[in-house]
Amino acid sequence: MRASLAGWTDSRFDVAWGEVTGAVGDTVTVLPIVVAVAALTDLSLARLLLGFGVFQMVWGLWYGHPMSVEPMKALAALVIAGGLSTGEYVAAGLLAGIALLVVGRTGTLGRLAPYVGEPVVRGIQVGVALILFRTGVATGFQTPSLAGLAVIVALGAIVTGYREVAALAVLGLGAALALATAGPITPRIPAPTLLDPAALSFSRNAIGATIGQLAMTVGNAAVATSLLVEEYFDAEASPDDLSTSMGAMNLLAVPLGAMPMCHGSGGIAGKYAFGARTATSNLVLGGLYLLLAVVAVDAVAAFPMAVLGVVLVLVALELGRAGIDTPDPLLTGIVGVTALLVNVGVAFGVGIVGYYALGRIRDSEGES
Repeated sequence: MRASLAGWTDSRFDVAWGEVTGAVGDTVTVLPIVVAVAALTDLSLARLLLGFGVFQMVWGLWYGHPMSVEPMKALAALVIAGGLSTGEYVAAGLLAGIALLVVGRTGTLGRLAPYVGEPVVRGIQVGVALILFRTGVATGFQTPSLAGLAVIVALGAIVTGYREVAALAVLGLGAALALATAGPITPRIPAPTLLDPAALSFSRNAIGATIGQLAMTVGNAAVATSLLVEEYFDAEASPDDLSTSMGAMNLLAVPLGAMPMCHGSGGIAGKYAFGARTATSNLVLGGLYLLLAVVAVDAVAAFPMAVLGVVLVLVALELGRAGIDTPDPLLTGIVGVTALLVNVGVAFGVGIVGYYALGRIRDSEGES
């Protein structure tokens, strides 16, 4: 037993600098979006960070290799942009959790995935990017001088070869300005709280947002993440396993004040690119989030909105860059613009119909 335990820990955990730097790779979009949601809604930053901290550790221990824990970006973009109320946002997270748990436990995700074509997933990503970009520009113009300073910081990171962390650099600027305004930090352990069911809003808007989020989750957080885990770490995490863990995570965490969360191929790729090779990176990052939950809460109310706007633009550009890597730019573009002008639920429907129609046309042309 002792030998097998030693072998298990040796293969899954390592004390190396790459595990520390690799932890940073999963924060590039997480922290900016978490701060934005906390600043623009009445959700508690401490509890949001607490949720990420706990589940970084949980899934690192569970899977035994680097595993991403990210915001559900479609839902986050909509609540940041004012397209969802806080009650609708939380309700959508619970609905997504139920759906993911059901399809994961019944093994149906693997059968559903082929019907959600890559151009549709990429289109939802582009739509989310457009929503965040529009919101970021409008927010940045609230104080153009501060936004200009933030742009200079971002450009400095980009021209020196650190494009991947430009959003974090700007977030650091905003945090410094907020701390200077907020004064001394008073560490506080977040008090546990249970969601008030009366605050939930299972509206048509929330249901549509959930559908759009599930489109991204199937493609990016389940199928693509499963493929990267196998490629990078020679490990197995099936799409249905990942769906089950995402569903359980949201049903456990959201009622306690966390935000809707998922896995994601971007976080896995980021961790790997920055040096993570074992689950130690999850433990390091989880500890960092827990520390921030205790010490950084006072600053969120003072965070400059114009700087936050630039952060959102940078996150939008990164998401958009991933979204345009598509085998069908026209369909992806139509889905993205529909998500921006109408909503992500309708965009998903348009995408599914378009993907099916294009498939039938191509099949008929092949037969002729």
